[in-house]
Parts: sequence; C-alpha cells; structure tokens
Amino acid sequence: MKKVIRKKRSYLAMLLTAGSVLAACGNGQAADTEITSEAEPSTVTLWANGSDNVKVGMEKVVEAFNESEAGEQYELELEFILSGTGSQSLKDRIVAAEKTDQADTDYDLILVSDAEYATYVQEGGEEIFTAYEEENVPNLANVQTEVSDGEGILVPYRGTTVVLAYNSENVETPPTTADELYEWIEANPGRFAYNTPGSGGAGGSFVQTAIYNFLPEEALTSSDETWSSQWDEGFALLAELNDSMYQTGGKVVYPNKNQGTLDLLVNQEVDMIPAWADMLITNLSNGTLPETIKMAQITPGFTGNVDAMAIPTIGSNPEGAQAVMNFMLTEEAQQILLDNMAAIPVIDSESITSDNSKYLEDLNVESFRTSSIGSLGATLNERWDQEIGTLAQ
Repeated sequence: MKKVIRKKRSYLAMLLTAGSVLAACGNGQAADTEITSEAEPSTVTLWANGSDNVKVGMEKVVEAFNESEAGEQYELELEFILSGTGSQSLKDRIVAAEKTDQADTDYDLILVSDAEYATYVQEGGEEIFTAYEEENVPNLANVQTEVSDGEGILVPYRGTTVVLAYNSENVETPPTTADELYEWIEANPGRFAYNTPGSGGAGGSFVQTAIYNFLPEEALTSSDETWSSQWDEGFALLAELNDSMYQTGGKVVYPNKNQGTLDLLVNQEVDMIPAWADMLITNLSNGTLPETIKMAQITPGFTGNVDAMAIPTIGSNPEGAQAVMNFMLTEEAQQILLDNMAAIPVIDSESITSDNSKYLEDLNVESFRTSSIGSLGATLNERWDQEIGTLAQ
C-alpha cells in the first residue's frame, strides 16, 4: 500500500549567484558566475473510488492534465480504490488520518459526492476539508450545476442520476410517475428487480425514493435523525411490493450490486430495473446492452448525486489541488468524462459532442433530485436488511 505520509520534497528552485573577485596574474580581473536550476513539477495526488469505468475516465483525465499548461507546474497522480474489493473505503481512510492528526499526507484531492459530504463531516469533524478559493478555480464561472451540500468546499465535476431501464420489446409505455411504477410492478409480478440498497446506489435510490416521497422535500438534504421516525409509510410500501419482485426457485431475490440487476435485464429475466444513467449509457455505447434497452425518468424522480471534488485538510498541495479542480471544469476534461464515463456535464454542453450525447438528449437534468442524508443512509439500509431483506428468505 502506498505510504500515506509523504516525505517533504525539496525541489531545487534556487538562483545561485556567486560574485567572486579573483586576483589573477596581478591584473585584479573579476569573474561572475551564475548557476540556475529549474523547479520540477510538484506532485498532486487524486484519490477516487468506484467502478472500472470511473477508473478509466480518471486515468484519461490525469493524462490530459499532465499534458496541459497546468502540468508544467504540477504532476497529477491517481490512487484508485475499486469498489467491491473489500479494501478500506476512502472515507474511512480520510477520517482515520484526520483523527490521528496526520498532516502533509498525499490525500491532496478526493472525489466525493454531495450525498457523502455530510457523513465525512459527521465522522471527521467540520475541519476535515479545506475551502477552495474562487480566484484559484476561475472555471467555476462556467458551472451550471449546484451541489446540495458542501457549498464552498465541493466543486462539482459531473452529474449522475438513477433512471428506469426497461426492455422496450416487452414494455411499450413505461411508467412516468412513481405511483404508476408501483402499479406496474404489482401488475407484472416477477418482472421488476432492484438490488439490495447496501450493495449499490441504484437499489439504494429506489428504496430511498420510495421512503422519502412520503416526506417533505427538505428531508432529502438533512441528516437530522428525527426524520427516521417518519420512514414507516415508505417501508410499508416496500413490504407491499416485495411479493411482486423478481423470483427464482419460487422465492423473491434481491440481486447483489447494480450489475446484478443489469444482468437480469440483459438476460431478459426481468423487464425493468432502476439503474445509474452513466452505467446504462456506457453499456449501451459499448454494445453490452442491446438497443432494445431504453431509459426513462419518473416524477418525482429517483435520487441521484452530484459528484464533486474536495481538498482534505490533511493534504500537502492545496494549490495543486485547485489547479486540478479548475482543469476538471474545462471543455477538454468534460469531453473526456462524457466519452469515457457517460458523465453528465456540469458546464454548458452545447460545445461538447460525443457518441454518448444521443443517450443524454432525453434526460431532463432539471428534474434530477439529489440527496444528502449523512449517516441516515446507513441506518436506512440496516432497517431495510432487517424488515425487507428478511421477507425474501
């Protein structure tokens, strides 16, 4: 594992001027010698986690940054934690380092969604992140997306949301509202699936949406534990839908991970699932999913996130981190993210074209719902495991 505490690097960037008066051959001639040494780029380490498509996208961004003008001053490196490997999460690493008073580490910049921000602060304290300076991130002026939490700390770099993915051969007219979706599920038993909420965000969004549709909209961006006392109606709905979920061997099964439900859709074992838009588009564009698989949005919409960047206080290169933030908001970087991750741009996308653009045309960005409920997310998932997951046993 890469060593967390980085030795302070002393790059020579000095101008050495030696003015020596040498007496030679009795003529008193003076010789001046000037030696210069140019500074090397200082390292900025970006930490991220997620699926392989995120890793590929970030590797492309790193390459582009290092070839840019900013790359003459800073060298960007990537540390990536692949989801599902059992490794310590990025949040746990940052919080542990913060609580043990580590400093000057290589956690210079991290990727974090606005939904995760509250949990970082709850567990690591208000000072876990350093605020960016707007003058150091001038491309923020081009950003059209707002974070639901962490203003002044988080810089958004892509949007993402959960949509309905469906087999258009079997579903001619998909539901357009949440109520219509629940009616469709009960009218078509066994043809809908969502993954366990703790194993992936698509299933988590389905569960969270079903519960929070009964609550005021403000609850979606609050980590106040009192909201959990109002979850009963939503959990009753999920229990009611249980018998209509995908079954195998005569028993209801909730797949593991986002990919688990996608596999069921590909194999035509179900006709409809909740799925991340970027994951769906990536699989459509590379041919893994047939063109008969379409996506649709419902009202109220499934919850999604704004993925962002933040500067941990324990890092060692905040100036370089802000240079990376600024680069991520350029048309070049946004193009890379759209091409490789099917990321929804956070800047005006009219000048950004991609083979993936056709899949984004029908997405109504204004209807996206973001959530930031902090540690309540884990509490909600635990209750689902106890009350809904056990119904499938």
